[in-house]
This record gives sequence, structure tokens and C-alpha cells, in this order.
Amino acid sequence: MKRGDEIEAVIEDLAVGGNSVARAEGLVLFVRGGVPGDRVKLRVRLMKKKFAEADLVGVVLPSPHRTAPRCVHFGTCGGCTWQHIDYAAQLEFKRRHVADALARLGGFSGLDVPPPIGADEPYYYRNKMEFSFGPMWRTQEEMAAAGEDAGPPPPALGLHIPGRFDRVLDLRECHLQSLTSARLVNFVRAWAREGAIPVYSTFTQEGYLRNLVIREARRTGERMVNLVTADDRPGVMQELTRNLLAEFPGVTTVVNNITSRRSQVAVGERERVYHGTGRITERIGERSYSISANSFFQTNTLQAERLYDTALRFAALRAADTVYDLYSGTGTIALHVSSHAARVIGIESVADAVADARRNAAENGVTNCAFLEGDLNATLAGREAPHIDPPDVVIVDPPRAGLHANVARKIAALGPRTVVYVSCNPATQARDLKIICDSGKYVIAAVQPVDMFPHTYHVENVVGLAKSFQ
Repeated sequence: MKRGDEIEAVIEDLAVGGNSVARAEGLVLFVRGGVPGDRVKLRVRLMKKKFAEADLVGVVLPSPHRTAPRCVHFGTCGGCTWQHIDYAAQLEFKRRHVADALARLGGFSGLDVPPPIGADEPYYYRNKMEFSFGPMWRTQEEMAAAGEDAGPPPPALGLHIPGRFDRVLDLRECHLQSLTSARLVNFVRAWAREGAIPVYSTFTQEGYLRNLVIREARRTGERMVNLVTADDRPGVMQELTRNLLAEFPGVTTVVNNITSRRSQVAVGERERVYHGTGRITERIGERSYSISANSFFQTNTLQAERLYDTALRFAALRAADTVYDLYSGTGTIALHVSSHAARVIGIESVADAVADARRNAAENGVTNCAFLEGDLNATLAGREAPHIDPPDVVIVDPPRAGLHANVARKIAALGPRTVVYVSCNPATQARDLKIICDSGKYVIAAVQPVDMFPHTYHVENVVGLAKSFQ
């Protein structure tokens, strides 16, 4: 087998990262777009000693798990990688990924890993989407059809092509946020083109339009439109605001984030509010949260509530408990569990997140939560914080990189009755759980994945640790 060969193979599994897996001539082949059970025709694109990468040329016999993707952009856009897989099968593949990570990376074999808690509606679930302005991406066929005399394509508004941060897919529909969100994208694109408003280029550092960010509160119905631009043009923003409100009266706030940085991150160095308060309010459980343009908030409101309810169930809190919420962010988990414990202490290194958490506690009238700013490795060792009571329960929800090994060991040394580990990365979670359980103090008592991002390979996982009696 060599590069350029066409072969037939059966897709056997899905790899972490979204690719499918086949085998041929003793090699593992990674294939984008396959579904386990497919018999497919492949063209070898890249050869390595132990694996190869191949392009899907055609499906000879489809898998029973294969389904027709809803979106016309599927396969080109990178927003959904699994939209061609039946949703029930997606949940099973995610369950396997969690079980495999715990067994292979953590050494926790034989665990009962249940199916992920699935979404009632696996479409239109995101409460935030970031769209980019930029040069339009065209296929070779589209470029040939346009001809050399057609000139450069108009600027696009959509999502970046995977691996191509210099080209944007001009989205006409998207099934991740709401139908209203898709209409907003099309409206803002048409407005920009009609006004010949220039798009910012990171190469020339010229232009104005950078990103369109839409945030929608599922429980309150509030909606934010945030235009991220390279400079401050009040007249342009006032015109956009008038047009938006005339067409979309449900928009409750319009914001302009302004940044001159070359980075493509959709966050401004300063902000101007052109309509409303500059914030929207969302509810999870019995708490309300005020969300600004740049605040972190779980992007799937309904599944976030199920995630937090799972963490609360695994914590098995008692009325007199002191709880540590590590990597507490804007305080959503701490506030969610606060009515079930005597005291909750959140620890977070990002100053803005700590300020948001304190404000969220005050706005909800919660008085038994305290939020400390500091590096966890130092704070847990008592070097950056005043004396705090030892925890009865520790809840930890770190970023994808997981815990520093010293933090994992310190959690075990603190000796709480229960540890609840919430993770968006089962691989680093398994690694960290091994460190905690290797102390000899804890065993895994419960596991529950939660599907926060249908049609993608991402999965959240909640693990409860109990004291070992060996």
C-alpha cells in the first residue's frame, strides 16, 4: 500500500478527535467521514510506519448507524463532525471513549460506565456562537465555475474551514444555535455587503469587521448581538443597531467589542453598548446568572443543568458540609450546590471570573459562598489564602489540560469524604484520577458521562470518588 492507492475497507471504530478507523495490510487507517460498520472505498493520502491517513472516496455499503446529515454545509464545515451518525449511536461511541480512557490511561478496568445523558433536542442547543468575517472559501469546482474574470469573492461570514484560518465558509444555515441566530448571520452579512464595510485582515492589519458573536438565553429568551471590530466607528454601529432592532425586536442588547490585536480571539480590549444593558440573564436550576459579552458560561444551558445535577448527586452533600469548588470559574457549580451545604469555597485563578462569581452570588442572595483568587497549587497549600476549614467534599472542574499532579496529590491529602471530578477531557481526567486513587484513600464509586455537544466527538464526564475502606 502506498500513497494514492485506492482500497476497500470496513470502518471499525471512531477515534478520539472525530476520525474513523479502518485497517488494511496490517496498518491502522484514519479516515474522516466514516461510520463504524461502513464498507468504504478509500484513497491513501499519507503513509507512516505504523498508520496511514485516507480520504473517503465513496460508501460501498452504509453502516446501519449512518444517517443523512441535516446541514448542507456538513463535510466542509468543522462545526459538526458526527452529524452523519445516528444520535443513539453517537452516545454509545462516547460511552466507549470514556470507558476506554478510564481503563487504558487510568487503569480502572471493569467499571460500569453508563450511556451519556443525552440531549432532548440534539440540534439548536448552543447558547453562544462565534462567527468570523474573512475571505470566502471556495472549492476548486466553484472557482472554475466562477472563471478568472469573476474577480475576488465577496467577504464571507461564517466559520473557519478546518485547518484553514485564512478562509471562512460562508454559512447560510447552521443547526447548532437557533433558527433566529442563522437569520441574524444572514442579515448582518447582507448589511455589511450592501454598505461595502471592509473586513479586517490579520495580514495587512486593515479593515473593520472581525467577528459576530450571538448569545441566547434559553430560559429567559434574552438575546445579545456582539460585533467585534478592529476600531471604533459609532456611526456604523448606530446604523447596524437601528436595522437590527427593526428586523429582530427580540434582540435585547447590542454590544461592540473593539480590539486592535492581531489575534483572532473574539474578545475586545474595550467595549461599547449600543442597546440594552450589555448583558443577558440566564437560569440554571434555581439560580440566575448575568452574562456579559466576554463572560464564560456553559454553551449548552439545558445539558449544563443536568451536568451540575449529576455532580450534586455524586457529592451526596450533608447540611453541615464544607465544600471546595476548585477551578470555580464564574461560580455556577458552587451556587448550584450551595443550598445543600453549610459553606462553599470556590478557588479560581482568573480575576475576572472571581469577580463574576462574587457578583452572581450577590445577585442570587447567596451568602454561604466565598470565592478566592489564586493559583490552586499554592492556595491548597495555604500559602496564598487565609485559613479555611478543611473540606468534607471537593468538586473539581478543571480545563482540558486537567490537574497539576501536585494538586491531584493535595486533594487526596486533604482527605474529603467525597471527591467529584467533572471533566471535558476523559483522557486527562483518567490520568488525574489515577494519581488520587494511587494514594490508597479513594476508589471510583460512580461514573456518568453527559453529552454537552451533540454531533461532535466531545463528551463531559462526571466521576465520584469515595473513601476506600481497604
